[in-house]
Amino acid sequence: MENRPYVPAEQILPELSVRAIILGVLLSAVLSAANAYLGLFAGMTVSASIPAAVMSMAILRLLRNGSILENNAVQTAASAGESLAAGVIFTLPALIIMGYWDQFNYSETVFIALSGGVLGVLFTIPLRRALIVRQALQFPEGIATAEVLKSGTEGGRSVIYLALAAVIGAFVKFAEAGLGLWGGVLEKATYFKSKNVLFFGMNLSPALIAVGYIVGLRIAVLVFAGGVITWWIAIPAYLAMHGGDQIIRELGLAPDVAPTELAGALWGARLRYLGVGAMVVGGLWAVVSIRSALAMAVSEGIAAFKKGTDKVNTLRTDLDTPMSWVLIGIGVLIVPIYIIYQREIGQVSISLFMSVVMVVAGFLFSAVAGYMAGLVGSSNNPISGVTIATILSASLMLLVLLGGGSDPTRGAAAAILIGAVVCCAAAIAGDNMQDLKSGYILGATPQKQQVMQVLGVVSAALVLPPVLNILHHAYVIGSADLPAPQAGLMASVAKGVFAQNLPWDLVSAGAVIAVLIILADEFQRRRGASFRIPVLAVGVGLYLPFELDSAIMFGGLIAWAVNRQLNVKGLSKEGAEAVQQAGERTGLLFASGLITGEALLGIGLAVPIAISNNRELYPLLGIAANSWVGLGVICLVAFLLYRLAVGAFRSKRNELLK
Repeated sequence: MENRPYVPAEQILPELSVRAIILGVLLSAVLSAANAYLGLFAGMTVSASIPAAVMSMAILRLLRNGSILENNAVQTAASAGESLAAGVIFTLPALIIMGYWDQFNYSETVFIALSGGVLGVLFTIPLRRALIVRQALQFPEGIATAEVLKSGTEGGRSVIYLALAAVIGAFVKFAEAGLGLWGGVLEKATYFKSKNVLFFGMNLSPALIAVGYIVGLRIAVLVFAGGVITWWIAIPAYLAMHGGDQIIRELGLAPDVAPTELAGALWGARLRYLGVGAMVVGGLWAVVSIRSALAMAVSEGIAAFKKGTDKVNTLRTDLDTPMSWVLIGIGVLIVPIYIIYQREIGQVSISLFMSVVMVVAGFLFSAVAGYMAGLVGSSNNPISGVTIATILSASLMLLVLLGGGSDPTRGAAAAILIGAVVCCAAAIAGDNMQDLKSGYILGATPQKQQVMQVLGVVSAALVLPPVLNILHHAYVIGSADLPAPQAGLMASVAKGVFAQNLPWDLVSAGAVIAVLIILADEFQRRRGASFRIPVLAVGVGLYLPFELDSAIMFGGLIAWAVNRQLNVKGLSKEGAEAVQQAGERTGLLFASGLITGEALLGIGLAVPIAISNNRELYPLLGIAANSWVGLGVICLVAFLLYRLAVGAFRSKRNELLK
């Protein structure tokens, strides 16, 4: 923990400059669009703080060297946009999937995203001192971003890896989806013991490989383990218990259905509910496991609200947005949220009650997200778990308040909208705390960072609705091309509660699996083992399509292979850290570039389809696709990622040994 910031409080550097604001707003819009595509496609998102910091350094260097605080302001806005995209795509597409919306209503989507996102910023203001200054949590991605910004002389070279990977990611996506040179998914399945199924699949996406690389082998293994439980254990067991022919009839499939289709249909209709139980238990366990620290953070946050901090400390590096502004902002934002709820629910008292519930849940889960980000980073934050728990709770409350005779689709939609605000707030809170940690290390002005966070939220909220509409018209949200796993799960939960047909047996089975994983993780913790088993990582794997689980696992294996090549013999402790950081940064930037390039090209391919309303526009060549060719291409991309990261290790080591 640094006792003195990199830029002392008495030193004044450009921070909230016009060029920083413009660049931050633009990067927020671009990265939010890219992350929206990634989340709808992969069911997972990753932090954009470090790529945004590198892009900022490169661009500001071209304009004339920017200050380190300007670069920090830019990445703060950009990462806020990326986080808001996660909150939006995990929830609002559920309204499309359940048929309540046929497209994303611009004003309603903007108001929900804007309200939830800005609330997330406001909720973190009283929590900043509690979590960053007093409890001094690590916030690993915040520390990493600060280190990247401090080593800004490498910004120009580093952006080359980002740009190269973006070109490769875009080219591979265009060759597969645009030209149809190979299939996008490699999958095989076979029947055994009459109508039982053994399935394997892998999505041939550079972005998914990159996600696995970024989260690392441990998380990738746990996600894959969730897939194994669902697809290799639960599906065969379910078919064996109920009979394959019986399940085929119940699902309305043809008697000669292909094994891949049977496995997919059974997962979609029933077995993914294992993930619901696991995620609800995991989300609640996240709250319980940090209850003492969370209670302290919440109490300090409430005390800060009551006391106000307008003139408590005049140091530039400790100057937050005044609490009076925070309270006014929360009060103002409740109004559009209440109006939207009233339009859906139709009863003033219930709409007002649920608005209050949303504010309380939003603050609580923002504190949870902020604290968890301090422990494990924002990319591994349990946003899905707490959101599913919120939507399940909101659905049950609304079912009681509205009565069993209410329109199930309308009630489910109201629950989704409540969950959307909470999800956006929690997603923003976790990521913003990372940025405030980075600013704390660098000596940024918190109030100015909070302004940039709001600007990032606003720019992303304005851009996301048309991006989502373009993607939906081109690929259809909820289809195999854009499965939106979280949103699909949340739609199923909300609608299942109101239709009173939620398969509680499978939800309960998922909850039992989660409890067993928690017990195993506690055993690992007590014996001091380095390998921990966070339940939400397994929970994500339980409800993702198997081809996504396996692709993420492939990326995790590449990260493991890279780390095995780390050689720090003959180096000092500082030198060893420098070598490790060089390889990690190069791999991270290349992986982030693959994600950005593929996502932006995916959106670009969607635009002509949306304009022409012709979903048969691609593939352009119309040739027979071969997935094995795609596997070869993905292996080449993976090898390049491996070589560049290992090369960065070796290059830095040789430089230090000279």
